[in-house]
Amino acid sequence: MPQITQLPFIFASQLFWLLIVFGAIFFVIGRGMLPKIQSTVDARDRRIAEDLALAEQARVRADEIEAAYRRRMDETRDEAMRVAAASKQETGRESETRVKAADAEIGTRVQAAEERIRAATTAAMAEIETVAAEAAQEMVAKLAGVTVSRDRAAQAVKGALNNG
Repeated sequence: MPQITQLPFIFASQLFWLLIVFGAIFFVIGRGMLPKIQSTVDARDRRIAEDLALAEQARVRADEIEAAYRRRMDETRDEAMRVAAASKQETGRESETRVKAADAEIGTRVQAAEERIRAATTAAMAEIETVAAEAAQEMVAKLAGVTVSRDRAAQAVKGALNNG
């Protein structure tokens, strides 16, 4: 191959131009552009440090304001609790008499309601027994073809309800 045989003749000139190109790149980038980039990074770092210092000062001020606010809230809460306790004692006496009167009235109403419920329950059970006896008569008549008297059906229903 002719390229390989020419290599010893052109190697020195290629190495020379390689050093010149890399040297030019070093001086252009290393000496010209890098200081500008470094000054920009340093300026940004200074700005960040200043912003962090300002943020820390603002946080300290906010903590102080919050502590003062919490102290005022605690004082206000204590005062409100004192006022509420005094008001509770005053209204407690008044409401106690009202509660006793209302309790007596409610007791009489509850007794009357219980009596109405007992009467309604008794009436409902009687109605259920009557309906169940009629239904039992009809079922026996349809299923077995036997006629059962109303009294006998009523006795069977009462027995089933008492056992169940």
